[in-house]
Amino acid sequence: MIDRNAPGRFTLGAMNEATIELSTNAAARREADAPHSLVAEFAAPLTLESGQSLSGLRIAYQTYGTLNAEKSNAILVCHALTGDQHVANVSPVTGKPGWWTTMVGPGKPIDTDRFFIICSNVLGGCMGTTGPASTNPATGEPYGLDLPLVTIRDMVDAQAMLIDHLGIESLFCVAGGSMGGMQVLQWAARHPDRVFCALPIATAHKHSAQNIAFHEVGRQAITADPDWRQGRYLVEGSTPRKGLAVARMAAHITYLSEPALQTKFGRNLQDRDARTFGFDADFQIESYLRHQGASFVERFDANSYLYVTRAMDYFDLAADGTLAGAFQGTKTRFCVVSFTSDWLFPTEGSRQVVHALNAAAANVSFVEIATDKGHDAFLLEVPELFATTKGFLDSAAKVRGL
Repeated sequence: MIDRNAPGRFTLGAMNEATIELSTNAAARREADAPHSLVAEFAAPLTLESGQSLSGLRIAYQTYGTLNAEKSNAILVCHALTGDQHVANVSPVTGKPGWWTTMVGPGKPIDTDRFFIICSNVLGGCMGTTGPASTNPATGEPYGLDLPLVTIRDMVDAQAMLIDHLGIESLFCVAGGSMGGMQVLQWAARHPDRVFCALPIATAHKHSAQNIAFHEVGRQAITADPDWRQGRYLVEGSTPRKGLAVARMAAHITYLSEPALQTKFGRNLQDRDARTFGFDADFQIESYLRHQGASFVERFDANSYLYVTRAMDYFDLAADGTLAGAFQGTKTRFCVVSFTSDWLFPTEGSRQVVHALNAAAANVSFVEIATDKGHDAFLLEVPELFATTKGFLDSAAKVRGL
């Protein structure tokens, strides 16, 4: 259900056609695909953490389930780095099921028969929300690098505008993994009175030096590609495919674990009986990574990758004080989840959040799940995660009277 009387304008109309006509590459096609989502447009500018403002904000989002009469059963699902708003429906871009269909749906841990689920494409993204590929109203061309840098806080502030325009005063839960988990923590710290319970999964209160380093490798791969054209590739009719593919390959390694890689691929050869003594993809893992890179460039914008990775790098809830201070006085109920084989966001980062929440006298539970699936475990079939999520939401719903 959508409150059509709330301020703001909701449309299912096509995105700016001028952007689509600039290029036939995948980034431009994504603008054409945006009508598959609801789109909210805002006249009021958004003041960013950098001090700059962004006008003409558009937020693309999906909803599932029914908002109850009291508007008390809404769950905001926050997506990870390369996710989007299509959390539980077939993506209009890839034709594949949504990225969290393991968790979100009828009778699933995040139950659409019981809750009203909202998922929006983040600010700086490339699936309909204002990002580098969107049209700059001042020039009539894609923003490119003229879009101000955005942060996790800016993403959350944009989401808060959407929640306001949907007429929802308080969210029952905010949930998400990885960068989505960062948004969950930011929501709880910045809007504590609007979040009844929070489920941050496989995340941390700040990005580590190692994670920043991996992101910088990816950004350098993109900007070193001659087809990047100083970020103006959409206008000039090119796409930094090779650079973006390499960035994805490097990042994807961090989402897996060594045991998972060894079990799935080992040193097995790809479609051959012997080594070629060349630089073709001799090994299955090489072929797998090349496939990941090649498929990624068909659904993601290179400049968005620069912006969103930078937002993660800048994230640090304790930057202006202590981590416990960020949650001081919170009434939000927390369930923090980590995975034993996650070396991108290891359990120690989750423990730091839990210790800070304990110091702030918050209501918090913590679950470390044993699995060899690595960071991507939050996206996969992990029964312990399903049971934890369902148990936490059931308990919180009972307290809230849902």
